[in-house]
Amino acid sequence: MADTRDQILDAAERLLIAGKVPPPLHAVAQEAGVSKGGVLYHFTTTTLLHGVVQRAVRLADERLTAAAAQGAMAAAWLRLSVPDDQDRRLFQAVLSMVKVTAAGDLDLPAEVGEAAERWDRMLLAELGDPARARVVRLVGDGLLFNALTSQPPDAADVDALVSHLGLPPGVE
Repeated sequence: MADTRDQILDAAERLLIAGKVPPPLHAVAQEAGVSKGGVLYHFTTTTLLHGVVQRAVRLADERLTAAAAQGAMAAAWLRLSVPDDQDRRLFQAVLSMVKVTAAGDLDLPAEVGEAAERWDRMLLAELGDPARARVVRLVGDGLLFNALTSQPPDAADVDALVSHLGLPPGVE
């Protein structure tokens, strides 16, 4: 069973996906089945939004770090564009927050930039060529954006890209 903090983050994600950006704390409380004071015990509006992003980054980081340890980070990066239902919900919530950050109402937590730099280093370490690492990064970014805004690629499409780019197939 999820702890209260996770219940609140789950509720915020659902509201973000529904277009409530940023979600009102009373709505988060109602959605999570806790009091507004319960939400405020754990979060402010800013820390709640940061929490959603930090959780998404942490989940992606765990997958990518495990894949990098097996020499398959590049393939894993591309396969993030075929998210399962849980990943899709989380990534959609993060995408919804782009509205808030684009308006200048919220800065993303430092962990986002740190993770992006770490992932770039892992790609470079695996592929050994900065241009090739950049191509894989940009293709993965584009695939994920497409998955969240229109029709996601299927696993066979991504497998074909992995093969075409001459990447180790990985284990996913």
